[in-house]
Amino acid sequence: MPGGRLTAQERQQIALGLADDLAYAEIARRLDRPTSTVTREVMRNGGPGGYRADLAQRATQQRAHRRRPASPRATSGSGAATDDAALREYEETFTTLLMQSGLPRMAAAVLTRLYVADSGSLTAAELVERLQVSPASVSKAVALLENLGLIRREREDGRRERYAADGDAWYQSMIAAARSNAALAATARQGVDVLGRDSAAGARLENMARFIDFVADSITRAAEQARDLLHTGPAT
Repeated sequence: MPGGRLTAQERQQIALGLADDLAYAEIARRLDRPTSTVTREVMRNGGPGGYRADLAQRATQQRAHRRRPASPRATSGSGAATDDAALREYEETFTTLLMQSGLPRMAAAVLTRLYVADSGSLTAAELVERLQVSPASVSKAVALLENLGLIRREREDGRRERYAADGDAWYQSMIAAARSNAALAATARQGVDVLGRDSAAGARLENMARFIDFVADSITRAAEQARDLLHTGPAT
């Protein structure tokens, strides 16, 4: 299996595969690359509907030009040595996953950097430096993440602000999902009243509502029981 960066020819093949509506796994198989490589490539360069091989190639070259030389080993705030290449690969994987959940690329990249920072928080200037983007891009991403309740502002000495990943956001997200599911179950039961409990369609909707109710209740109880895990400190 070939390693290293994707070539311009491979990017052209990815673009053709997307145009043919092929799954990422099939495109990766044809390239003899991991599916995760193709997924990251597409998601970081416009997504399946906006991917262009020439722009993706140019963006990769620009990123390589901007990237500063890094030592093979970096030290985290806890004093533990971290392989720099492995960390970049992990950040890209995490960013891609967040993009697949619906976040724009820059917002996903900002949230990833906050989660992997030992302190759990960074200033706008630190985010600009780490992501090698403009302050305006960071500002826009931060505003979106704040509106979604995924990060919070923390004021330092003076007027400087830091942005922190809010671990409790995962709990709130689970509760919101459970409420959304409960609303879906209630709507399904309205259909039962309209179609009749004895009809095949009514029975189908009733079964759907019971299933969703059970899952939503399980999610809510599990989230309540596990909430403290989001605030557990590092192992000693």
